[in-house]
Amino acid sequence: MPELAELDSAVTLFEQMDAEEGPVVLMNLFTIDPSDEQALLDAWAHDADFMKAQPGYISTQMHKGIAGSATYVNYAVWQDVQSFRAAFMHPEFQRRIAQYPESAIAKPHLFKKLAVANHCVT
Repeated sequence: MPELAELDSAVTLFEQMDAEEGPVVLMNLFTIDPSDEQALLDAWAHDADFMKAQPGYISTQMHKGIAGSATYVNYAVWQDVQSFRAAFMHPEFQRRIAQYPESAIAKPHLFKKLAVANHCVT
């Protein structure tokens, strides 16, 4: 099972899961021992199969750091916090995350899009 750590020292993922807003983006930063790459990807694909079948799921993408990095980022879009919370807390998902390699440290955090004039829209 991966170690869960907070990306933001001021707000925990569980505090975020009490919010009532959407859409939201889950950013999950993973670090692993480089020898565990295939185990990480296999475990992630297994839990992504579950997540994409859940109400409110929109999309996901895994990214890997370049130049030999053992850091990965999962970017997942959800309709709202409530949908993400229900999927994350589901007993089947909790069983699946136990399959991550022991070296994995996961730092999940929820975000929302911002509008910045002349650069991006919500």
